[in-house]
Amino acid sequence: MALLLSAAPMGTTAKDEMNKFWAKNTKLNRPMSPHLTIYKWSVPMMMSITFRGTGVGLSGAISAFALAALVLPESYPYYLDLIHSLSVGPYLIGLAKFGLAFPVSFHTYNGIRHLFWDIGKGFRIPEVYSTGYTVIGLSIITSLALAYL
Repeated sequence: MALLLSAAPMGTTAKDEMNKFWAKNTKLNRPMSPHLTIYKWSVPMMMSITFRGTGVGLSGAISAFALAALVLPESYPYYLDLIHSLSVGPYLIGLAKFGLAFPVSFHTYNGIRHLFWDIGKGFRIPEVYSTGYTVIGLSIITSLALAYL
């Protein structure tokens, strides 16, 4: 018990430290970090954002289709015939196919790119840009081929 009474109080609390941090940043007119307006947009940044977005979108779409397959009353051929009966033009159908194919192909190709990074290949800046442009190009070509051929 005597040991606890003689313990020295801590110098500052976390709240005190946080207040000092924000006071210093305000005094120096520093932006709040991270702040997107101070970054120059680049291909690697956009590739990262798109990779994450396609991953979330694809997992959400797969979950939605699976849930729909479970709860909708009719079978798949019924809904396929329903889409065919809408008589939308071939360009709209092709655009829809491209819209489905692009996230899949982009996420696949960029995932392969990330696997190379996992083994320590392709980290130099020129390689990061060239593989990024390659992923974009291959994704567009593959999506067009899947949508229109």
